[in-house]
Amino acid sequence: MDIRNAINLEDLRRLARRKLPRIAFDFIDGGADDERCMARNRAAFAQHQLVPRYLRDVSKRDQSVSLFGRSYASPFGISPTGLAGLWRPGADLMQAEAARNANVPFLLSSSSNDSLEEVVAIAPQHTWFQMYCTSDPKINDDFVRRASAAKVPVLVVTIDIPVNSNRERNRRNGFSRPFRMTLPVVLEALGHPAWVLRYLRTGGIPMMRNWQPYARAGATAAEVADMFGTLTPAPMVSWDTVRRIRAAWGGPMMLKGILHPDDAREAQRVGVDGLVVSNHGGRQLDAAPSPLEMLPAIRAAVGPDMTLVLDSGVRRGSDVVIARCLGADACVFGRPSLYGVAAAGTAGAAKALQIVRSEIDMVLAQIGCRAFAELDAGYLADAIPSTTAAAPAAAPALASVA
Repeated sequence: MDIRNAINLEDLRRLARRKLPRIAFDFIDGGADDERCMARNRAAFAQHQLVPRYLRDVSKRDQSVSLFGRSYASPFGISPTGLAGLWRPGADLMQAEAARNANVPFLLSSSSNDSLEEVVAIAPQHTWFQMYCTSDPKINDDFVRRASAAKVPVLVVTIDIPVNSNRERNRRNGFSRPFRMTLPVVLEALGHPAWVLRYLRTGGIPMMRNWQPYARAGATAAEVADMFGTLTPAPMVSWDTVRRIRAAWGGPMMLKGILHPDDAREAQRVGVDGLVVSNHGGRQLDAAPSPLEMLPAIRAAVGPDMTLVLDSGVRRGSDVVIARCLGADACVFGRPSLYGVAAAGTAGAAKALQIVRSEIDMVLAQIGCRAFAELDAGYLADAIPSTTAAAPAAAPALASVA
C-alpha cells in the first residue's frame, strides 16, 4: 500500500509493520505485561456513543482550539516519543515539520534523538518540550534552562515512570541495554533491507542528543544511552521536584501522567497550568485505568479552567470528540505519528495528522455541531436522561356484587 492510499491510522500501522524489523516495530507497538491496559484504552472509547442532532446548519465547521493563549488549527497534537530516530533518522525533525505545517503542537521527548535546539529551530511556535526528571537535580535544572533559552512555549514534565516497566515484547526481542542482537533478531531484520541500510549508514544506534552534553566528551551513542539509563527512571522524584521546576520555569507548565483526581488537585495547588491525563499509552502499569475513564473525575476535581489534554488510545477523530464531551480541551497521540514516520517520513507524519483532522470535521458535521469548542456532554448518549414514560398503573378491579 502506498502512503497516499492510507485511509485510517490502522493503515499507517500496517505500513510501518512492513517497513520495520520486529525489534523496532514492537518497541512502538507494544505495552507492559499482558497489554490489557492498551486494550482498555481503546475499549473505553467504545463505551460512549455520540447522539447526532439534525436540521442544523453545519455547512461551516471549526475545529480550532486555544491552548495557553495560542490558537491551533485542530484539537490534537503529537505525544512525546523517545528514540524516534531508530525508526527513521531525523524522525523528530520530521514530526516537528508536520506539526508546524498542520498548526498543531508537537511534544518533543527529552529522550529524542534530535536535540531540543534543533527541533525548535524547525517549529519554534509548535514545539512543546517534555522532560523526564532525573536523579541529578542539576540536569533537571539545565533542561529547564535550555527550554527557556530556546523559548519553548510549554514545558511538559512526565511523572508516570518511577521505575521501568515490564515490556515483554522488548525483552523477547533483546531491546534492552545493552542490546542483545541475537541471530534470530538479525535474520528477521534482514527482511527489511531499507531499514537495515539506513541503520548501518547512520552508524547504528542513534545519538540521544539532548543527553549528549551531560556525558563525557566524545562519548558514543551507546555510552550516552547507558548514562540515560543510570539517571532515569528516578524513583525519588516528588512534589518537591515539581515545585522546584515550577519556580524555575516562567511559562505554562503541564504534568503528564496524572490519573488520580487528588494528584490533579495537588498539581493545581503547586501552580501547574495543565495536565496530560495519560497512562503512558499502556506502557507502564498494565493494571491502570484508561485516561478516558478518569477524565470526568479529574475535570470535576480541577474545575473548568485548568487545561486538560487526553493521551493514550486515541485512534479516531471521534475519539477526540468524545474526549472533549467528557472534559478534555484537546488530545495527543504518539504511536500513529511514529507509524507514519516509519512508513514515509515527513509525509507519513503529515498523513496521520490529516486523517484525524478529516475525521473530526466529518464527525462534527454528522452530529450537528459547528465548532469543536461547543461540544459538551449533551452529545453523549449516556448523558441523555431516559424519556420512557412509566406505564400507567392498572385500574383497581371492581368489587363483585353479590
